[in-house]
Amino acid sequence: MERQDARAEVVLNRMQLLITRKLDGLLQGDYLGLLPGPGTEAGESREYRPGDDVRRMDWPVTARTTLPHVRQTVADRELEAWLAVDLSASLDFGTARYLKRDLAVAAAAAVSHLVVRGGNRVGAVVGTGSALTRMPARPGRKDAQGLLRAIAHTPPQPGRADLGALIDMLNRPPRRRGLAVVISDFMTPVAQWARPLRKLGVRHDLLAVEVVDPRELELPNVGVIALVDPETGRMHEVQTADPKLRHRYAHAAAAQRGAIAGALRGANAAHLRLRTDSDWLLDIVRFVAAQRHARTRGTTR
Repeated sequence: MERQDARAEVVLNRMQLLITRKLDGLLQGDYLGLLPGPGTEAGESREYRPGDDVRRMDWPVTARTTLPHVRQTVADRELEAWLAVDLSASLDFGTARYLKRDLAVAAAAAVSHLVVRGGNRVGAVVGTGSALTRMPARPGRKDAQGLLRAIAHTPPQPGRADLGALIDMLNRPPRRRGLAVVISDFMTPVAQWARPLRKLGVRHDLLAVEVVDPRELELPNVGVIALVDPETGRMHEVQTADPKLRHRYAHAAAAQRGAIAGALRGANAAHLRLRTDSDWLLDIVRFVAAQRHARTRGTTR
């Protein structure tokens, strides 16, 4: 356990240094966490453009002008953001530069760093196996760093986490509109978490951070390997030299990721994918830049 805590502290310190040095200079201006815009404070109206959120239709202006208009909103200055961080056993896996767990902590650190600027509050719910933990939302960098350390030092536990129950903890008790971020590999069946996620997306600006390892998308040709399910402990030997097996695996993995992406779109969630073989900080910067570009063109996702 001490070794695990020491590693978590090293990883967290390195991530916070990278975020402080690089993220501040690249992501400036009005923001709503990692989703810049739209906030809840009413602004001016403008003509509807394809891709606009129909929930923001300005019906009085539309009736007067006979042209569809949407009500623009101003970025919130006092934002409450909540993170749902899945740290189940399947996140303790990685075959490239990082473990998936490291990327989950990195995503939480990036969101927290951006949110707490300006006195905003950030809280979290963490799921490990059958345990669900709520950490209250507090303002300020010191409290945000304490929150991140609590997340990073959360010990792994055996068993499969209930992602649906974890997401549902952000729906209760009801809160005013804010930012909700779900960080997971979404490996649990889609039917278990799709409905709570849709419910969450109705009230809040929603960001889903999907953490992926390349070996979850395709198998290399390395002969016989022993695969162990970290959540159940079951082991299975696989002959990766079989091209048909590798093809079936890649096809099933693509279908699984397609179902995940479809469920995230159905919840109106912005979708950020972080891979263990990529530069996670650069991926975050590109994502935020794409979101801001989409906002300026009138699209929401």
